[in-house]
Amino acid sequence: MSISKKTAKSSGKMRSDAGAAWGFLSPWIIGFLIFSAFPLAFSFYLSLTKWNLMGDPQFVGLQNYKDMLSSNGELGQTLLATAIFTVINVSVSILFSLLLAILLNFKVRFRGLFQFFYYVPTIMPSVVMAGCLVLMFNPQLGIINYVLKSMGVQNPPNWSGSQTFVWVLVAVASVFTFQTGQQMLVFSAALKDVPQELYEAAALDGAGAWKRFVNVTIPGIAPMMLFNVVSCTVNSFNSAFSLLYPLTGGGPGNATKVIGLLIYDKAFKSFNMGQASALAVILFIIVGVISALQFKLMDRQ
Repeated sequence: MSISKKTAKSSGKMRSDAGAAWGFLSPWIIGFLIFSAFPLAFSFYLSLTKWNLMGDPQFVGLQNYKDMLSSNGELGQTLLATAIFTVINVSVSILFSLLLAILLNFKVRFRGLFQFFYYVPTIMPSVVMAGCLVLMFNPQLGIINYVLKSMGVQNPPNWSGSQTFVWVLVAVASVFTFQTGQQMLVFSAALKDVPQELYEAAALDGAGAWKRFVNVTIPGIAPMMLFNVVSCTVNSFNSAFSLLYPLTGGGPGNATKVIGLLIYDKAFKSFNMGQASALAVILFIIVGVISALQFKLMDRQ
């Protein structure tokens, strides 16, 4: 009799705990369903239709995907620009965030103040930062070309008007995105977890600073580096629009017209929601495949 009472009491407690767990999880689940799952499913549905925001969507099957693949190289050029931007953004962000994290791990005075200034660009809206860089790199009025002229450069480049130098402008902008500050904090915490005994043992074996960095620091922070690389790659695909639209507008020509800008043009300039949704689905698949490959390659390594 007592055993059955204990069993009933334990099962009641488990149901109560499960109910509490679902109660705490429900806001996230509801938010995910409303703001992520439903838009994703609706975008996939729209990618199979023809719709210009007027009237009802007309089902056309895979016609939007066929039109994208046969659009005179527009999709290929956009994917190439997206790949170049992603490589530049990820490499620059990872490099500078790791460098800043290493600097913050030195025992110097006012380290908290340095961390504050390093982190400030993270909370700055990308539109404001892009506007400042546009002014700084202006070929006639910008301070960058003024400094270059004062150093003897006769014809400083037109940064935003050259299909080559515009990527330098994008690389500089990538340093000041929110990703660098966020990744800096992650790297800084990871560096503190690397055992100091390993550095001391490597120093006793005659390893220099570079060898200690390659053989001790990098393996020690490898999991956090994987996290930063994956998150930065996903953010590069998804947040390219907010950086490049005010910075270059996709120009010069279509040199920096990434897939996010093409989605915007199809949706709100051409009012072709079907093709815009098809591009969004393609972007989702690309990000998913790249993320899976990154995890797989890092596991093998």
